[in-house]
Amino acid sequence: MILHVKNMICQRCKIVVSKIIADLGLQAESIKIGEIMMKEKLSQETLNCLDTALKATGLELVNDHAGNLVQKIKAVIFEMIHFPEEPLLIKFSCYLSNRLNYSYTYLANTFKKTIGISIEQFIIIEKIKKVKVMLITEGITLNEIAYRMNYSSISHLSAQFKKVTGLRVRDFKLMHMNAYIGMTG
Repeated sequence: MILHVKNMICQRCKIVVSKIIADLGLQAESIKIGEIMMKEKLSQETLNCLDTALKATGLELVNDHAGNLVQKIKAVIFEMIHFPEEPLLIKFSCYLSNRLNYSYTYLANTFKKTIGISIEQFIIIEKIKKVKVMLITEGITLNEIAYRMNYSSISHLSAQFKKVTGLRVRDFKLMHMNAYIGMTG
């Protein structure tokens, strides 16, 4: 039995879900971002208990087709941005269509209707989240970050960063450096 989980978009979420499943005395075959493969079919009562436990952590079971599809789209985007195995050599729209076996137009329309923003906007937001982490933790140049995140140039990255965060990259770095110095000084 496959269950889809809303807001399950990181490794920590997988740990939380694993603990909830174990605490309920259930067994999962596998847990992926946005998805749980259960070893057996669960009763409606058990599903309700699982959903209640998930909701207490900000997660929840998704029961409709559009919601399931959006969670799958988010999971693919998350994996592509945060855990890329290799550079994407085809357009993301083609990659997403091939991975999920739907036309990109259908995926894009369902996503926009359900979430309220386009897939492209969601990708930009996720990329900027990753860029922020890289700026704070990895100590690499903006040029290297732009290359790793598949931006055509530093100026393109900088423009998207400012549009999403309201800050210039330099100001963001200074703000976090000052916060760090304030905590250690």
